Amino acid sequence: MTAKNERPTILLLPGLLCDATVWASQMEALRPHAHVLAADFSQHNSLEAMACSALAMVEGPIIAVGHSMGARVAMEMVHLAPERIKKLALIDTGIDSRRDGEEAKRQVLVDLAYADGMEALADRWLPPMVHADRVDDQTLLAPMKAMVTRATPEQHQRQIQALLNRPNLVPRLAAITCPTLVMVGRQDRWSPLAQHEEMAARIPNAELVVIEDSGHMTLLEQPEQVSNALLRWLGLENKPASVQGAAAMGS
Repeated sequence: MTAKNERPTILLLPGLLCDATVWASQMEALRPHAHVLAADFSQHNSLEAMACSALAMVEGPIIAVGHSMGARVAMEMVHLAPERIKKLALIDTGIDSRRDGEEAKRQVLVDLAYADGMEALADRWLPPMVHADRVDDQTLLAPMKAMVTRATPEQHQRQIQALLNRPNLVPRLAAITCPTLVMVGRQDRWSPLAQHEEMAARIPNAELVVIEDSGHMTLLEQPEQVSNALLRWLGLENKPASVQGAAAMGS
């Protein structure tokens, strides 16, 4: 039987204004097979600082799984410590640098959070993040809104600063040599499918998975699809925990 200290380490890297609860379903699915931790990026104002904090959470090899901003952090981790990232999953994310007019658009939401509070920000920001057919689905939106309102305007501003200063990742993609899963909701309006097709084409050892009937928040919109895709990609599907270590690390 694989010793406990040989279990693979999976770091779950959350997106803008998200905390560990966004990964609840994936944690439940992965924990029988791996040491699973979720990063906290609430205090950082750069992607590099977020990546350094994530790398410092554990020693040794890492399977990095990031959503949205967290996937950009995962790619920064590969850039900083390629020898430590054994597998990489990039979910609903992007590879571009700051777009024309983006700073002004994001500043509107930063100002809204300070003026009217995080609840007002959640009401404005969240609906475009989900499948267009679910913008009034309170079963989906209520826990998302609760998560956003646990954050602060200061956290939001810090993370927006990090995103506005993000690098153009296109030149780096060819250097990502570890097995990589690129995952996207088919109806993601924020980070569309075509963007992920480009990513998968540019990363040498990448596989593209499309999550059906989902917008940008795949982790919460279609948690079972996401968890099953991760388990299959990691080689953990239908395998007992006693063999999980070798399968997930690819040995």
